[in-house]
Amino acid sequence: MIKDGGVGGMAADVVGERLRDEDPREIAGYRLLARIGEGGMGTVYLSRTRGGQPVALKVIRRDFGGDPGFRRRFEQEVQAARRVQGYHVVPVVDHDTTGERPWLASAFIPGLPLHEALTAHGPLPLPAVLKLVGCTARALTAIHSAGIVHRDLKPSNILLSSQGPYVIDFGIARAADATQLTVSGGVIGTPQFMSPEHALGEPVGPATDVFSLGLIAAVAATGRHPYGDGGALTLAAQIANTAVRPPRLDSYDDHLRPLLERCLAADPAQRIGTEELAALCERAAGRPLNDFTGWLPEPLATDLAARERAALAPPPPEPTVADLGAQGSQGAQGSQGTQGPTPPPHGPTFAGAPTVAPPPPTYAPPAAAGARRGRTGLVVAGAAVAVVLAVGVTWTLARAGGDSDRTQGQGQGQGQGDGKQSVQPTHSATPPSPDPTPSDDSGFTPVFADRTFALRSPGRVAVVEADLDIPQVHGEGEITSGNEIELSDVSDGRWEFKTPWGKSAGTTPEQCLEGAQGDVLPTEIEAKDLRTVIPVGTVLCTQTDEGNLAMLKVTDITTGAGDLPDYATKLTLFKKR
Repeated sequence: MIKDGGVGGMAADVVGERLRDEDPREIAGYRLLARIGEGGMGTVYLSRTRGGQPVALKVIRRDFGGDPGFRRRFEQEVQAARRVQGYHVVPVVDHDTTGERPWLASAFIPGLPLHEALTAHGPLPLPAVLKLVGCTARALTAIHSAGIVHRDLKPSNILLSSQGPYVIDFGIARAADATQLTVSGGVIGTPQFMSPEHALGEPVGPATDVFSLGLIAAVAATGRHPYGDGGALTLAAQIANTAVRPPRLDSYDDHLRPLLERCLAADPAQRIGTEELAALCERAAGRPLNDFTGWLPEPLATDLAARERAALAPPPPEPTVADLGAQGSQGAQGSQGTQGPTPPPHGPTFAGAPTVAPPPPTYAPPAAAGARRGRTGLVVAGAAVAVVLAVGVTWTLARAGGDSDRTQGQGQGQGQGDGKQSVQPTHSATPPSPDPTPSDDSGFTPVFADRTFALRSPGRVAVVEADLDIPQVHGEGEITSGNEIELSDVSDGRWEFKTPWGKSAGTTPEQCLEGAQGDVLPTEIEAKDLRTVIPVGTVLCTQTDEGNLAMLKVTDITTGAGDLPDYATKLTLFKKR
């Protein structure tokens, strides 16, 4: 771990380890600042965009990168992961499969992986467990709606933040399955958090993630695994035998036991669905899942707040030639792989960190743009304040020994099989206010402010709809109502507004309401006209189906998977007082 004050203006305990001699110093225009994790698929590095926002960049292992089949699967899985939209997920924001070594980038935000929180602070109180499970279930709904099964849900892949839990590393492990099986005969996953079907090597589906979430709930509430003590392989064997010998749940809280029983059913068809599970948790908690006021115990909340402050510190200014010469003479950053305070990289600008911050600059190509053949543009998807996106790592049964992979953590830099994460940052030195103060005369009170919300091309001749009151993007085929925007990639693509939308001259509720009512946009905008009609910097407003006031600030526009461009926005929702 870096001990001398940190990298790029971030505190050392948030950053990780110094770069080693064998580590690259730049990947596709991203300057690498520190090593923040290592796992079964590759090594994760801290970098910064040109706008100063930290990102976690995972460079895939050479043996995987040398397999053309892996590259194809990797491209497919990353493209699928980029379509995931919803709160409590931290998505992939950039990637390239064409270079010497494939890589993917995730936004980086300070937070605490669940396994670290449990180690440092002990089990969570029941209300926090219910909120943890309910919000994670909502994240799984979004992931499954995109046709993805997480396959490696475990405490290190759930990040705690002041704005709730977030799920990381979804879907990408599947790209390595065939390669890993060919190389070692192993199974991708973490044994003690597998489902019975996964442990038996059978096909997995969304229900396998529900089983894993049930195990996580049990551990979070008590610090004990429901299948008892033992090593990873011992627990995996007991899980595989669930149909004959189910776990004993009689020692768990009466409010938690029914939830565990429905998650940990041996038959996948008998397990509770993610939407029902979220609703069950909300009822049991007696408060909305999106209310995070005091949701974590004070010592843990204090720990998270310190991490957020450290990560929100602005990066140092770009050094002059003289500065660089002085650094070299002092050995602050030399050929030996050591790294002292480092200026921001010349990477692409990433607009879409999930915290309240001024809109970052629009996309600017990296200095090494020529090296980024085939890379997609940066896109932001829904996550909220203070998350750590740990690009999770996979565990191979062929390499027994428990959670042995080192992961991309933001905290201590000591890899644990549960992985530390890299997540979405903000580039402002001022932390967000999760509970904005009411406006004076507008008659509206903020529900939340400046949450990252992605309006992405659904691709594949598909249609999705955005409900800003929840907020959530509903996938194709879902039966929904009360949506404000429809994104269609059919017949050249278009946005269709379900409620009257207009452009606002400012960001106060009064200005937003005036824009929604006075500067009304057409009900449909074709894909070819979107960038012109709604450019970066536009503030869009509407009164939602439920009578709330929604404000979208456009922070970035990139090429989408279909005919529509992808929009990164910050969403603020006001309700009537």
